[in-house]
Amino acid sequence: MKDLQQLVRENIWKLKPYSSARNEYSGHVARVFLDANENPFNVPYNRYPDPLQEELKAKLSKIKGVRKECIFLGNGSDEAIDLVYRCFCEPKRDNVVAIAPTYGMYGVCADINDVEYRKVLLNEHYQMNAEELLSACDENTKVIWLCSPNNPTGNDLSREEIVKVVTEFQGIVVIDEAYSDFSQQQTFRTSLEKFPNIIVLNTMSKAWGCAGLRLGMAFASKEIIDLFNKVKYPYNVNILTQEKALEVIGNLQKVHLWVNTILEERHRVIEAFALLPECEKIYPTASNFFLAKVTDAQAIYDYLVNEGIIVRNRTRIQLCENCLRVTIGTRSENNELIGALRMYNK
Repeated sequence: MKDLQQLVRENIWKLKPYSSARNEYSGHVARVFLDANENPFNVPYNRYPDPLQEELKAKLSKIKGVRKECIFLGNGSDEAIDLVYRCFCEPKRDNVVAIAPTYGMYGVCADINDVEYRKVLLNEHYQMNAEELLSACDENTKVIWLCSPNNPTGNDLSREEIVKVVTEFQGIVVIDEAYSDFSQQQTFRTSLEKFPNIIVLNTMSKAWGCAGLRLGMAFASKEIIDLFNKVKYPYNVNILTQEKALEVIGNLQKVHLWVNTILEERHRVIEAFALLPECEKIYPTASNFFLAKVTDAQAIYDYLVNEGIIVRNRTRIQLCENCLRVTIGTRSENNELIGALRMYNK
């Protein structure tokens, strides 16, 4: 990769970050807090949260197999996505390259930050071609966006093709592994030292069942994480989120049970869905959802909405014409879905 300073926006490289009250006495034991203009009552919620979430990162480090200083925690993965643009992409000048179809926030954040977003279509098997991605890059391409397992397609991208992109591209490669807990493919977060130009995203929203907490993770070299911490808002993860996340990660056995249950239900639901006359194809998935091509996605979607059942209509997404994306729910929710579809047109 290029030297990091060459990739970072000049103003960000020179930025002097905001110094929060909690950062200034770091390393010392304190008893009396009269520095941050906080209300002295309503303990503990009267105090600002740990700006770097040290306790939470220490525990996640053991679970994820990543050094604490190589972990960034944010307000959902979307904060980390936005920080990539703010740290590396000069508005109106730089561009990024992404697979298509994929998670929509990469493109939305590009538009917000006024950065050109170049799409490279996957093939008919929803797989990427490294050479095509690299050919879409030029001297102003700072970032390549990959998502594996991909959303909305559900499948793992070829690890061999990802490695080819990472090793040949001179900029930053973001690999979004939000759904990796449901996949058998080896995660890239354990390869940070081998590939210093990658940023790996993860989340508490999927396998951990904590979408409401809005806690996202980014794993990268210490130098990249330091940049994120310099640019982020000082207290970006509130104290309630940190407390609840510590509680959830303290019960890994329950999370593993949830994942295994979802995988079992995924197999059962896909088998039943495939037998429906409206189902034309179900694409391979390594996620907690599957993508299905149906006879008339809009009509079936509208019918399910009237039945009080919500799936995602992806028919307007490139390469997903007449496709529904179906999340795996509880056994009873899944039964309701299949039961309603069996009554469609009857």
